[in-house]
Amino acid sequence: MIYYSYFHSVMTYGLLLWGHSSESIKIFRLQKKIIRIMMGYRISDSCRKLFFNLKILPLPSQYILSLLLFVIRINNQFLVNSEICHTDTRQHANFHQPSVNLNKYQKGVYYLDGKVFNKLPTYIKIESNIPKKFKLVLEKFLYENSFIIWMNILNFNKVKYIYT
Repeated sequence: MIYYSYFHSVMTYGLLLWGHSSESIKIFRLQKKIIRIMMGYRISDSCRKLFFNLKILPLPSQYILSLLLFVIRINNQFLVNSEICHTDTRQHANFHQPSVNLNKYQKGVYYLDGKVFNKLPTYIKIESNIPKKFKLVLEKFLYENSFIIWMNILNFNKVKYIYT
């Protein structure tokens, strides 16, 4: 497909580094514009069904996918809560989130990786030991669920993504 060769490869290059910036809205708007042109839709038409029908992840979902695949590659660098506190709690299998005050660190890849991974449903977390299966399950989850849920997790509240 032309979309993947011309746009998607450029869009995802370095996505872990710039995907959380406030400027990413411009790339998301461009992605929606390209989808509409490909399918012959007007500017005012919604893209929500187009993304789903074409099996293309919107930019915020693609960013989440990239973050979580990065987590799987470096998961040995994260501490699990059960390693720190030996009490059996609901979050004992989650990654430990260090308490930080710097906003710059909280927007960084290392901090967001653990935060997003901890918010995943348990049936997806279980598959994290098998990277290929994890990617398939995660992509299916992201296709079926709107990325708007994840915007609160990633603090995208300040950036107004319009998913139409």
